[in-house]
Amino acid sequence: MTYNVMADIAASISELKKNPMGTVAAGEGAAVAILNRNEPAFYCVPAAAYEDMMDRLEDIELNAIADARQGDPIVRVTLDEL
Repeated sequence: MTYNVMADIAASISELKKNPMGTVAAGEGAAVAILNRNEPAFYCVPAAAYEDMMDRLEDIELNAIADARQGDPIVRVTLDEL
């Protein structure tokens, strides 16, 4: 059976156990696919890449909210009213 591995670098769980930080470093800032019996079990994502993904997801969610509200009436308020 074939699997779609969504990372350029893959490592086995055994390799991860032997050298966790080396496995993360092998990805050079990108995710590393961790394989269990040649099947992707999970992805090891560096903190900076994870934070970037979360920021992008938040932007997508905010854009969806803005798009949904695009036709709503505008309510004008002053700073004093807030």
